[in-house]
Amino acid sequence: MCLVNLFNFNGTFNAKTGIVADMVEIHYFAAARAAAGLSHEQTAAPATLGELLDTVAAEHSGTTEAGMSLGEVLDRCTFLVDGKNAERAATLTGATRVDVLPPFAGG
Repeated sequence: MCLVNLFNFNGTFNAKTGIVADMVEIHYFAAARAAAGLSHEQTAAPATLGELLDTVAAEHSGTTEAGMSLGEVLDRCTFLVDGKNAERAATLTGATRVDVLPPFAGG
């Protein structure tokens, strides 16, 4: 029998593999929101931000009004991991939130 402490547990447990995966909440803004078709989602966190971005780009087939796919939008975005600027190589170990920020116009 496997006992999992449910207090402060932010992950999923796969009973077949015995692997516990951290969960990360992704928040999409502006064009990223349009292409993803939703404002946020929660998913198992891979090792790096780049792996996460590749996964969500492949999972979402929507486009912006200009016809851009989520993958195309992500190529132009800035990312925050738990409120700090992050590049694709950033680790997601222990992270709980990723913000996807496309370029904004205006002032």
